[in-house]
Amino acid sequence: MSGDAHHDHAHAGHHDHSKQYIKIWAALFVLFLISVFGTLTPWFALTLVIGFGIALVKAYLVVRYFMHVNIEKPVVHYALIAGLALVVLFFAAVSPDVLNHEGSRWTNVAAEAEVQRREAEHAAGGAGHHGAEGAAHEAAPAHEGAPAAEAAPAEHH
Repeated sequence: MSGDAHHDHAHAGHHDHSKQYIKIWAALFVLFLISVFGTLTPWFALTLVIGFGIALVKAYLVVRYFMHVNIEKPVVHYALIAGLALVVLFFAAVSPDVLNHEGSRWTNVAAEAEVQRREAEHAAGGAGHHGAEGAAHEAAPAHEGAPAAEAAPAEHH
């Protein structure tokens, strides 16, 4: 009889979480749809902020409910926070170099060329990357002297 009591006590903490998982999956799917269709808006900055906000919420839901971090020991939470802090620190450390076109001892030639190309395109009233002219620019070599990419016919197996 004591074995039955132990068996009952051992399974008392186990619950069927399938309904909760379905709700979380549905929330993730809705957030996915919002992030996909949100790109259709003309407001780039708002789309970017909302997209990253949705990504953070989705990451939180996955980490908390599917990775079960909510039931882990506090040391796991500290490690997670430390890891995220290191990612933010790394981004803050490298973003000034990545976002600038010039430095004290270097120049980002590719970024300068792209800016000049876009300014010339804008001055000429070009269609940008969404028009036929933009497609021609995308197919152009990345820099002078680079071999042009040749389109090979698609082979069906």
